[in-house]
Amino acid sequence: MLFDNADEFEQAPGHAVTVFGMAGVGKTWVSALLRAHNWFHFSVDYRIGTRYMGEHIVDNFKHEAMKVPFLAQLLRSDSIYISSNITFANLAPLSTYMGAPGSVAKGGLALAEYQHRQEQHRVAEIAALTDIPYFIERAKTLYDYDNFIADTGGSLIEVIDLDDKNDPVTRVLTENTALLYIRGTDADADALIARYKKAPKPMYYRPQLLAQKWVEYKKLNHIEQDEDVDPVAFATWGFEAILEDRLPRYQALADRFGYTVEAKELGTVRDSADFMALMRKAITSRGPQKGW
Repeated sequence: MLFDNADEFEQAPGHAVTVFGMAGVGKTWVSALLRAHNWFHFSVDYRIGTRYMGEHIVDNFKHEAMKVPFLAQLLRSDSIYISSNITFANLAPLSTYMGAPGSVAKGGLALAEYQHRQEQHRVAEIAALTDIPYFIERAKTLYDYDNFIADTGGSLIEVIDLDDKNDPVTRVLTENTALLYIRGTDADADALIARYKKAPKPMYYRPQLLAQKWVEYKKLNHIEQDEDVDPVAFATWGFEAILEDRLPRYQALADRFGYTVEAKELGTVRDSADFMALMRKAITSRGPQKGW
């Protein structure tokens, strides 16, 4: 959804924006702020962790609980109830389920199981993203919201094909929302890596990139057996590698189909009017170019 000018966007009866970029640049922050100013906030990660992967997550909790005889007995008799308390701001249940590949003895997942969960996430993310038109309509008809913001995960760029004119996710996003890339700096990337080490978030790799980085990491660290890979060390190293891989592709998506603002500019946003001013600036800066 590209506009010939900012007035065309501002004068529309309703607004739908998809924010994207690396984790930690402010997508969820600005979405939560707008939620307090009569925008409907659709969190893709929340949708993944509840609607599409909620059962996998809870089954994993139960699998761990069954290792404890006391809890196993209570589960078998339906005496206790286990659920996931995932929220927009707390994705720990999804992160825990996704895990990291490497030594099982150190809390990792066998590579095959990790790849299986990655595929579950890929399917779930595509489904959640293609739910956006339904939720735009639902936000209006059920809650009377004219404005809608889709808060995407960092792996959005992994489940679209920028070179395919018929890519279903790209079409859904561009036909129903304005795409806004929140671009971080090198300093933002460094801070994000440090934050990831303290509190890992769900990670999704393109299958071919995961295979490439797995082999590369083992070679760099002179590791022959998968079981000898430290899952925490690989997750941190892999996060840095995947971030570097994604950044130019985020920009390519914005250049072709959307708009770009700097992460530091979000600091000026205090309400809906400020966000609309930021959108005006981004649209004016781009000009009336069209995608394909």
